[in-house]
Amino acid sequence: MTGTVTSFGKILGIPVLLVLVLGTGVYAYYQLPYDDLERPVRVVVPEGATFDQTAKLLDDRGVVRFPLLFSQVARLLGKDRDIRAGEYTLHSSMSPREVLQRLSRGEVALHKITVPEGLTVKQIASLLEEKGLASREEILEASAEAGFLRTLGIEEDSLEGYLFPDTYFFAMGLAPREILRAMVRRFMSAYDPVLRARQAGKGWSLHKVVTLASIVEKETGSRKEMPLIASVLINRLSRGMPLQCDPTVIYGIEDFDGNLTRKDLRRPNPYNTYLNKGLPPGPICNPGLDALKAVLYPADTSYLYFVSRNDGTHLFSRTLKEHNRAVEKYQKRRGKSSSGARPKFSH
Repeated sequence: MTGTVTSFGKILGIPVLLVLVLGTGVYAYYQLPYDDLERPVRVVVPEGATFDQTAKLLDDRGVVRFPLLFSQVARLLGKDRDIRAGEYTLHSSMSPREVLQRLSRGEVALHKITVPEGLTVKQIASLLEEKGLASREEILEASAEAGFLRTLGIEEDSLEGYLFPDTYFFAMGLAPREILRAMVRRFMSAYDPVLRARQAGKGWSLHKVVTLASIVEKETGSRKEMPLIASVLINRLSRGMPLQCDPTVIYGIEDFDGNLTRKDLRRPNPYNTYLNKGLPPGPICNPGLDALKAVLYPADTSYLYFVSRNDGTHLFSRTLKEHNRAVEKYQKRRGKSSSGARPKFSH
């Protein structure tokens, strides 16, 4: 009887021993680095990648060995579904445990990008592509996708005007829609309840505010002048006068070459505010907070005209006669071909 028990114990001990051996091997693998060279390795985990695909990528980049075993360990620990897409800065002397911890914590490298005031959606798309953060075409496609815009609370046909100028930190590999979502959320945050209440008090739509602000943004780079520019635009609109703004005409010209001509001013397009009264169909750029505030809190003036002094500032006038004198002084006598030398604000 004793011999039988002893034999049974030996048989039972074999799988237990195998488990112990395998467990010890897996534990050793989990702690063992790829090498001791501390080679920095940049790994970009694509959006939507499975953990097995990520493990294979790490193997190809020389960060972990035995990707199948790495995947099994991750599943055993419940970490295989925690991986965030993006760029990771790893090194070859990290153990699989350290690599898995960094991946599961989502410790992605973030890239700084500053979007200045006054850029168009097309310019922002190009900037994102230059930084390697997104495809220009994908950004432009997403920025005009009706279904996506509705999820952001935008009822218009484009995100033009609603991508807030600011400094952002984006992870490499982030989906283009998520980049745009972050910029629209920043707009919605900056356009706070106080501004919304001011807008409601005027009986204006958000689209009108943003469109006006985009023109103000393009007409001057001076924060101090923005409320004055806004007052001119609002005064002209209230009198049924055409805005006659060069930046709106330029926005409506495909592949503008930088030279606005009289022929351009006479060519019909929806954004030609020399030919069309009222506001253009939508924003012509993405304005900053100062321009938005200038529209909601314009200067209290009776100005209807302004002309550039050629030093970054403008001279404002109440009458066409005053304006013509200003044009003569600051534009025609200097032989300038800027907006003030054209028949701007002639009605």
